[in-house]
Amino acid sequence: MARTNWSRKEVELIVDDYLDMLALEMAGMPYSKAVHRRALLSKLNDRSETSIEFKHCNISAVLEDNGFRPIHGYKRRANYQQLIEEVLLERLLGRAELIPLANADAEHPIVVPEVEDILGILRARPKRERAPEWVLDRARVFSPLPINYFARESQNRSLGLSGELLVLNYERARLIHAGKEQLAQRIEHTSKVRGDHEGFDILSYEVDGPERLIEVKTTQCGATSPFFATRNEVDVSEREAARYHIYRLYDFRQKPSLFTLSGSFGETCELSPSTYLARVK
Repeated sequence: MARTNWSRKEVELIVDDYLDMLALEMAGMPYSKAVHRRALLSKLNDRSETSIEFKHCNISAVLEDNGFRPIHGYKRRANYQQLIEEVLLERLLGRAELIPLANADAEHPIVVPEVEDILGILRARPKRERAPEWVLDRARVFSPLPINYFARESQNRSLGLSGELLVLNYERARLIHAGKEQLAQRIEHTSKVRGDHEGFDILSYEVDGPERLIEVKTTQCGATSPFFATRNEVDVSEREAARYHIYRLYDFRQKPSLFTLSGSFGETCELSPSTYLARVK
């Protein structure tokens, strides 16, 4: 039997419950997704737990597309209805307590996590689901939300440094595992030794000797969350595309994982301008 579309009341109920869980997660308080999911069942129009999970993943996609962090574990499913975004933005704007929680979460001091098998953190690059065509076609310039979580997180220096230190350890382990101890000893933390103007963070090596220029991008969120690149990083990646690699660390506080992109930002990522510096002519 075909399922009916979710009513506005149902969407409001699941969005409110999702935001309750998100608030607890950002505040560092325990909660049970299963308990929340089962409590919703009696309030909805004969929905299954699977359909609730699917809607949770839709909500994650809407949040990510609007620059706000989702709940860990609810991976984006981008084929969402416009009604979900309308309700979510309305509810989110009405819950002022979530903004300082998000700010604090994005700025939370981070230390390098302990990883038992550092070479085991490597994963395949994710296949990101694109937003619905009605989102892509409307040419939205700004999200109505008062915070871009990912922009604020990108300014978290402790997170950025911790990610670079983990990648340094990963690269040393990779080369030592390949029997290239001398190359491992030559790895350079470029952003510390030379400064950020170089356009990459770490100078490492391929196992057969050529240089590998690594730009590290670290997030506490999931693999598909967007990240920021400077104009200089993009330019250097274009000039040095044959040697350039983006190392994307994600789920950094929960269970650090890594995927890599080889080549320039333009070759491996969808780039869109986020800010412009304007001066009167």
